[in-house]
Amino acid sequence: MEKVLTLPDSHAAPLSIRAKALVFHDPGSLALLSHVERIARSDATVLVIGETGTGKELIARHIHTTSGRRGPFVAVNCGAFSETLIDAELFGHESGAFTGASQARAGWFEAANGGTLFLDEIGDLPLALQVKLLRVLQERQVVRLGSRRGIALDVRLVAATNIDLARAVEAQHFRADLYYRLSVAGVRLPPLRERPADILPLARHFILGYQSRLGMEQVQLSPASQAALLSYSWPGNIRELENVIHFALIVCRDEVIEVEDLKLVPLSRSSSSPVQPVAPTAPTALSEATAGEPSIDAGTAPDHQGTVKSTPMDSLVSAWRELLASGQTDLFDKTESALIHAAYDFCHQNQVRTARVLGITRNMLRTHLKRHGLLGVQDDEPIPAHEPTEMPDLA
Repeated sequence: MEKVLTLPDSHAAPLSIRAKALVFHDPGSLALLSHVERIARSDATVLVIGETGTGKELIARHIHTTSGRRGPFVAVNCGAFSETLIDAELFGHESGAFTGASQARAGWFEAANGGTLFLDEIGDLPLALQVKLLRVLQERQVVRLGSRRGIALDVRLVAATNIDLARAVEAQHFRADLYYRLSVAGVRLPPLRERPADILPLARHFILGYQSRLGMEQVQLSPASQAALLSYSWPGNIRELENVIHFALIVCRDEVIEVEDLKLVPLSRSSSSPVQPVAPTAPTALSEATAGEPSIDAGTAPDHQGTVKSTPMDSLVSAWRELLASGQTDLFDKTESALIHAAYDFCHQNQVRTARVLGITRNMLRTHLKRHGLLGVQDDEPIPAHEPTEMPDLA
């Protein structure tokens, strides 16, 4: 059995930054699909956890479709708005509520009434708005900015994040009560490297989608290129796989994709070695809280001969001790600045990747970048929302 989920506009938006297809062929993926469809039949709030590019919005759309709700599916990226705008965007505003509010406007919650609201990157939501969101979920009504009158809602909420919200709660960056309210029904979407049986079916799906647009007929993957796809770690997940296949179709000859046609370039320095076509191995079982994330051990690690050797964290702790003993002033600020500068440089000034490496939200990262002189006010523009649905204007 194999099932494919696609975005409704997947062919109309070939350059979309979202994962545009999910194939359920791997046994683990089929079990996940069954779990998702059982959840969908309820009205429970759902929290989808997964790395960037794994298809969280596709899962949210499938939950909406399977639920049978008659209202619209509305997707909103919580990291796409500045902290001053997101309140009015989510909950709406009345005329005169703030400068420039010339008329009343419904928010995204009202726009999704009767249907499903998908809040992507929920971890980017400021703490003040987390309180308001919790109240909306508890009372099933929304109060527009500048109003005292509640508006009844019938909205199912599906939230998604690529960060560990449990750790964010421990760091006091996310409210514990909201976390428990959102995770009534949890879905962990595994990265592509943990479901290897889905890789080739997904590759063939993207080949079929692009070959006709490129004037090709029956493009094939050579055995060596199939082995290379299976042995690659896919740090960018489904989104990266689509880009790799699209490029390979452009440069391949005689409608056969060879290894040299695959642009497999890992972004991580730890995986920068060339990809070799080897037989795939079974993924290592990881806990849901840490799956797909690099681990940092503050202790020592034995080498292959059993000799205990120091880790990078050991060296860092040792350096801190020396600085503390030397009476170094402003150590916290200087350490934080060094970490932010190093991570931002390591990720080639990519904010999304830097936030993910550090395990913080993009809003938090932008605050640190501005504090340490890496981001000017003119550069701090909100990221465009990926669902440009217009909200109705209400007189």
